[in-house]
Amino acid sequence: MVRLPFRDTYYELRPSKIVALAKNYAEHAREMESDVPKSPVFFLKPPSALIGPGDPIILPRMSRRVDHEVELAVIIGKRARRVPREKAFDYVLGYTILLDITARDLQAEARERGLPWSLAKGFDTFAPVGPRTVDRRELDIADLEIGLRVNGELRQLGRTSEMVFKVPELIEYISSVMTLEPGDIIATGTPAGVGPLRHGDRVEAWIEGIGKVEFDVLAEGSILC
Repeated sequence: MVRLPFRDTYYELRPSKIVALAKNYAEHAREMESDVPKSPVFFLKPPSALIGPGDPIILPRMSRRVDHEVELAVIIGKRARRVPREKAFDYVLGYTILLDITARDLQAEARERGLPWSLAKGFDTFAPVGPRTVDRRELDIADLEIGLRVNGELRQLGRTSEMVFKVPELIEYISSVMTLEPGDIIATGTPAGVGPLRHGDRVEAWIEGIGKVEFDVLAEGSILC
């Protein structure tokens, strides 16, 4: 469970699932040497991967390369099943920033063997969120700047308008497959520029209208001095 500022109080994120989109920005699909999909491609991250501001991203010993991916996160506000896209925003509580942290070497191995990505995507701390939850009525997400820096170096910069599949399409598609429960999170994909994280790094991610969130990166079993 993660608590984020919301309106004049706090919202407790307790999702039953995190639904994450793959290749939802064309340039990212190309940098991953993949085609742009004709329909949304998604996978699940476990709620146990969630951390909030002030918690470190932990690099697991099992992986030799862990990458950052900054994403707009949509928080579902009420039970959603077979929702038409024209009513999709009625089911949204608000928005925050989510980093889809990925063990890239483990993902590559899984892809080569035709296996699921759960191992690469599901480690504890692999879904940092923050800095707050913004009410959907207070933010038009159609065309927002989204970016990420590591140690002050710009790595990712894009706009939400570059999504291949927009949020209403995503809610329509996902809710036709599985029921979305209040508190569930949809991570809407990442712009190009994903790259590796190392022990001691400082990650800064932002989305226009939501704010900026920062996380320290630590190797498993270490203490940052």
